[in-house]
Amino acid sequence: MTANDILNEDVSDFATRLEAMTSDEVFGAMSALDARSEDDASDREENLSRIALVEEEIERRFPGQKLTPYREWKKEQSSMS
Repeated sequence: MTANDILNEDVSDFATRLEAMTSDEVFGAMSALDARSEDDASDREENLSRIALVEEEIERRFPGQKLTPYREWKKEQSSMS
């Protein structure tokens, strides 16, 4: 799943799909959106709204941990490369 795919998907469809994703898929979506936000400012508002949805999903799954699980996942991905 690329950031383009996520940004082109209807927001409500994306929010619904987030609930059914595995944690790895949620973290992958966040990673793609993170990278996109650093590279392209043209759709910044849309990108940030999707990032907020993913952050909410992470917080729902890992209450009180903020983005720590995502950061740990990202470190693991970096060490595998």
